[in-house]
Parts: sequence; C-alpha cells; structure tokens
Amino acid sequence: MKKIEAIVRPGVFPQIRQALAQHGIDGFSVSEVAGIGNQEGRTGLFRGNKYEMEFHTKLKLEMVVDDSEVAALTDLIVKYASTGKVGDGKIFVYPVEEAIRIRTKEKGAVAVH
Repeated sequence: MKKIEAIVRPGVFPQIRQALAQHGIDGFSVSEVAGIGNQEGRTGLFRGNKYEMEFHTKLKLEMVVDDSEVAALTDLIVKYASTGKVGDGKIFVYPVEEAIRIRTKEKGAVAVH
C-alpha cells in the first residue's frame, strides 16, 4: 500500500474530487494548509493598510491506496491540478507498512477500503 499526499490549489479541488469518485476512490482526507514555496509571498491590502502575506492557502488530500493505483491516481491529480503556473502544488507518495480499521480490527488493504 502507498499513501498519496497531494497539496493543491483550493480552486481545483472540485474537479479532483469528481475525478477521484469516477475512478472509484471515495475515501480520503482533506485538510486546509498554508505554506510557501517558489510562489513566494505577496502584498495584500486590508482597510487601506498594506501587509505581507507570506503563506498561501492550499488543500492537502491524503489517501491510502493499493500500489497498483498510484500511477493512475497521481496522473489524475496532475491532470486536474495543473494550471501551468507557479504554486500548482506537489504530490508525495509514501510506503504504508500497515493499516488497521479500529472498529473491526481488520488489517491490511481491507482496512482501507
């Protein structure tokens, strides 16, 4: 099993969610995160005062999938998350040693689905 962690722009999430559902992925977590990378900060204006915004709001999607699904799902995320501009996000793939469903105590891939 692998954990896919994707950090994307909030505006592309509806398309990604729909594409994941069509692919049969209905279990994943979404968190609102903030960060900075090559996109760097920008200047904002609030009540006539300028201020520096260092961090950009993003969404982090996390899902655990079978190894055989990783390439298709990362390609899907790239397809719908890419705008071609700096700040589109990143995808990380991690190995998962074990998964346990707390309620039933099932282990392995069956605990994820």
